[in-house]
Amino acid sequence: MRLLRFLSLGILVAGFWSATAAEIPATATPAAAQILAVLQTQAEAWNRGDLDGFMQTYAPTDDLRFASGGTVTYGWKKTLERYKQRYPNRAAMGTLAFSELTITELSPDAALIFGHWRLTRATDAPHGLFTLLVRRTPAGWRIFADHTSSAAP
Repeated sequence: MRLLRFLSLGILVAGFWSATAAEIPATATPAAAQILAVLQTQAEAWNRGDLDGFMQTYAPTDDLRFASGGTVTYGWKKTLERYKQRYPNRAAMGTLAFSELTITELSPDAALIFGHWRLTRATDAPHGLFTLLVRRTPAGWRIFADHTSSAAP
């Protein structure tokens, strides 16, 4: 009962946004605007080929959980290593775009993000869905859990 009361009172949906957009919607709450800026920073780093910069949006902790492709990776460093193995160069990375983002604010310091991702590369365009758990830290909003799936070709 307590959980239902929390859910009915505490959830805000910020709406949709594309990481390629130059502006954050005026309707976004202050927290949602900050979270969207983190995702925009993430996409910009990816699109520069900067995996180290991309990873700055993740919490630098061993508690980070990244789930994709049927495996779970724990920890910031291991997640970075996984990305570097899967995306060894700019051609493999392609250009990243997020779309149809929905932010659900769970509390003043936590939010759930759902969205679509797409890579545009010379020979293909893989895409799929993701769900992120983000928390406000002294350094700003950071990703603590990432579950990313690929759509079937």
